[in-house]
Amino acid sequence: MLIEGKWTADWHPVQSTDEKGGFVRQTSSFRHWVTPDGSAGVTGDGGFQAEPDRYHLYVALICPWASRTLIARKLKGLEAVISVSVVEPWLLAEGWHFGDYPGAHRDTLNQAEWLHQLYTRADARFTGRATVPVLWDKKTHTIVNNESADIVRMFNSGFGELANQTLDLYPLPLRDEIDRLNAEIYPNLNNGVYRAGFATTQVSYEEAVSDVFTQLDKLESHLAQRTFLCGDQLTEADIRLFVTLVRFDAAYHGLFKCNLRKLAEYPHLDRYLRQMLAYPGIRETVNIDHIKQGYYSIKALNPNGIVPQGPDLSAYGL
Repeated sequence: MLIEGKWTADWHPVQSTDEKGGFVRQTSSFRHWVTPDGSAGVTGDGGFQAEPDRYHLYVALICPWASRTLIARKLKGLEAVISVSVVEPWLLAEGWHFGDYPGAHRDTLNQAEWLHQLYTRADARFTGRATVPVLWDKKTHTIVNNESADIVRMFNSGFGELANQTLDLYPLPLRDEIDRLNAEIYPNLNNGVYRAGFATTQVSYEEAVSDVFTQLDKLESHLAQRTFLCGDQLTEADIRLFVTLVRFDAAYHGLFKCNLRKLAEYPHLDRYLRQMLAYPGIRETVNIDHIKQGYYSIKALNPNGIVPQGPDLSAYGL
């Protein structure tokens, strides 16, 4: 991580632990919002008005949080408005790196070699981890926001007429249900797989795995009579669930020891995943090679760096 703007020690997945040895995730640091008129959003300062080609999105294709924002950018028709750079898939000693691996980019905007250099460019004395996604403002040369949940919502409503108005990912009549689902799925499943994979004690691992599969069981029942999580309309809750499900058998089942069942063993979740992949624009945000290369590069979990050949995901077209 960065301490007072200086990189210290090699990258490690465990940021901090609770009293049981459980994995605790860092809170995002930059929380400004892009709005149609530049007024302040629900957090942060104003001055970030929606404009074509003003903002740039930095992502890693292995990362589910970053992939949320890529999907929202795609579905809201913002590809010509917000440019994007993809880091290489591996988690190296200094974290995320820009380069020439297939599907990745060099940073032609800021000429950074490492993602953490963007953080110190935004704040020369920054202390914390350099995470993706990063929404960068080309005009003021700073980070707008690095919290994926915020970025998804500002892509949905913060760009006004620059975005696709026919799809609302957070419609008013469904907001209570979306918020309830997010609040349940995030700790138990989205972050639950990380709590299992990065647990440092047996008890914290077993609690996390129990939460993961209890949540999957509930979702299997919930989706038995529904097309999407909130009925017939795709919402941000589906994006947040999808990015975990599409990585489950490829990474979390094996490397993160979430191996009680494979996703393919859940008929309704299996159908749901296929349906999400078939939704226009979503499949092209998924790169299984980056996902496997990235997760299996985590030395704390896979010290020899061997990437498995399986699983066979051809049934999903992946």
